[in-house]
Amino acid sequence: MARKAPDTDIDEAELRVSEPKARAAGVPGVVHALQASIDQMGVVRSAQTLLRVNQKDGFDCMGCAWPEGDHRHTAEFCENGAKAVAEEATRRRVGRAFFAEHSIDDLRGHDDYWLGQQGRLTEPMLLEEGATHYAPISWDDAFRLIGDELRAMDDPGQAIFYTSGRTSNEAAFAYQLLVRGLGTNNLPDCSNMCHESSGSALTETLGIGKGTVSLEDLHEASLIIVAGQNPGTNHPRMLSALEKAKRRGATIVAVNPLPEAGLIRFVDPQSPRDLAAGGTKLADRFLQIRLGGDQALFQALGALLLELHDERGGVLDEAFIAAHTSGFDDYAADVRALDWAEVETATGLAEAEIREVGAMVADAPSAIVCWAMGLTQHPYAVATLRDVVNLLLLQGNVGRPGAGVCPVRGHSNVQGDRTMGIFERMPEWFHDAIDREFAFASPRAHGYDTVEAIRAMRDGRARVFLGMGGNFVRATPDTAVTERALANLDLTVQVSTKLNRSHLVTGRRALILPTLGRTERDAQATGDQRVTVEDSMGMVHASRGRLRPASDDLLSEVAIVTRIAEEVFASGHPPLAPGGAPAVDWAAWRGDYAQIRRSISAVVPGFEGLEEAIADGESLRLPNAPRDDRRFATATGRARFTANALTYPEIPSGCLLLQTLRSHDQYNTTIYGKDDRYRGIAGGRRVVMLHPDDIAAAGFADGDLVDLVAVAPDRVERRAPRFRIVSYSTPRGNAAAYYPETNVLVPLDSVADVSNTPASKSVLVRLEAASAE
Repeated sequence: MARKAPDTDIDEAELRVSEPKARAAGVPGVVHALQASIDQMGVVRSAQTLLRVNQKDGFDCMGCAWPEGDHRHTAEFCENGAKAVAEEATRRRVGRAFFAEHSIDDLRGHDDYWLGQQGRLTEPMLLEEGATHYAPISWDDAFRLIGDELRAMDDPGQAIFYTSGRTSNEAAFAYQLLVRGLGTNNLPDCSNMCHESSGSALTETLGIGKGTVSLEDLHEASLIIVAGQNPGTNHPRMLSALEKAKRRGATIVAVNPLPEAGLIRFVDPQSPRDLAAGGTKLADRFLQIRLGGDQALFQALGALLLELHDERGGVLDEAFIAAHTSGFDDYAADVRALDWAEVETATGLAEAEIREVGAMVADAPSAIVCWAMGLTQHPYAVATLRDVVNLLLLQGNVGRPGAGVCPVRGHSNVQGDRTMGIFERMPEWFHDAIDREFAFASPRAHGYDTVEAIRAMRDGRARVFLGMGGNFVRATPDTAVTERALANLDLTVQVSTKLNRSHLVTGRRALILPTLGRTERDAQATGDQRVTVEDSMGMVHASRGRLRPASDDLLSEVAIVTRIAEEVFASGHPPLAPGGAPAVDWAAWRGDYAQIRRSISAVVPGFEGLEEAIADGESLRLPNAPRDDRRFATATGRARFTANALTYPEIPSGCLLLQTLRSHDQYNTTIYGKDDRYRGIAGGRRVVMLHPDDIAAAGFADGDLVDLVAVAPDRVERRAPRFRIVSYSTPRGNAAAYYPETNVLVPLDSVADVSNTPASKSVLVRLEAASAE
């Protein structure tokens, strides 16, 4: 009997709803972390592994990109980091016997949680065209198949090479060189779907596509605004930094549509004093903003600083503005004309609330704004982030201690991958540098980002897809379109540690290439290897696993990339690209990752001295011109004020604006469990959180089952069936539900201006009574 599709499953008997929590971490966090670890790894292995997480002689946690300080705790991990480590270091295995037992149709009937719980992949597997089961294939045959498919293309642009943010610097650098040696810049990555809006806005206004603060700056800040971010779940170790800032006198303002426990009160489980006192209150003010109202808020705060400066002087940093910025007059004229009634409509906040926070900003000696996807995944996200920069520039809050922009990255090395060249539009200097280093001519034509890659596959302009980690099918928008697009391909290849949905939505043929995890020994010709990663604050440090690999048949990501390169560029095969193949001894790179780092140091500014730093167990701080010298590589050579038209969503009658978000038992598309402890939801994920008045206005009641139906200009039917309504504290007209279950509702063409990031926090939907099962 065919199984019911997993995206319609809801077990009403198991789903339980209680009051949301008002504090995060503490003893419950420790208990849940240990339970997950022992369940997956056992007691001894858990101790051996967790004590090496984020240590100088250990491995970098794959759970997020939050930095570590010089002085580290013995337990330098959070609850969700422990879960990420446990699922990688698990004793569970998925090998040929598993695939012989489970057909593709059977596996498609299981949900994401079940798939992830099966354990580590142990050997290469091939799904032949028309086959019902994956079957084993040797590494040699797998690489030969990839090489044959790539050489059979009519044009290098028919191949797409995706990267997740956990790929190391060494693997990413080798990967981008392979791709450009093939003759394409088709290098979409997970950043396209999360912080691309940040990079676009910051490059334009500050001349650098990343944050400008260090961990020490966060500790020293006088005012910290945390907007569109839930650190208690997504970056739990950030709570320790916020607590440290709070104890030093910082004021913290939380801006979010939902109240989040981590920003209400944090209980440090490593502090007896904190445990005894019941934790530390973090947010001094909580602005419960409407979805998409952030630009109006930051414009209003800017207008208030100008107003207060006119009244009393000394609020703006006039010397900084004159010496280091351009565009101030146009910006000032624009926000002085702001309509407060429109601000209240856009934000859902009273003018008095905003004025109170504006006074805090005006009086703060230094300020940092932190943000995540709550700001980046809207149609006008880039304009919103320009206005964040505008606010900070008014008081010179860039390039001095305790001040700056702080986009908080999720994936552990998503920033490093971009630094290494994983980008479809790398600047000309990078191409010139790799051309010099490797004696070839890299392609200059821009490649596909994630959204354009899906369109290319959908429209028949692509033939091969290779995913270096991640879960492309579940991470991307418009699920049905993405699945049909992948089915158009001749070959899909997934480099993975665990089973996920992307192994089940394939081209005519599909390969699974199992790879080593961060926790495992990477033994190559010259001995055990270490890799490097870059955190959210531009610090590069080493990572070295110690566990025996889950299988003797695993290869590292570097080994997989270099083996593909050797196959594709083998003597006797004509080059695919007019620029020729890069001059690289791929086998030497595979045997000694230090040789890759030597080339990285020759190509990427700031990496000189990397090998010496990591040999001493230290981190390398990358140069950051706005932070270090107040130098801005923008079109004007200065930090740029920008005047941006105020935009915010209009919600038609009968509709709601939905944001997709994570549960607490989740890391991106990886589901650790079916509880969202802090939000009071347990035993299920198919819930939609709504304001009580919106529930009543729609003619439903708390606990009813509804279908979520997207309302989009293309009039395509997009439906997420059978969600339980949960009455929740959210602004009127706004709704929240978990992804990836609701990615099906996000239209492929609903993207942020400039950055092309899917607008997953601005999804118009209507509610319908649940369709029959």
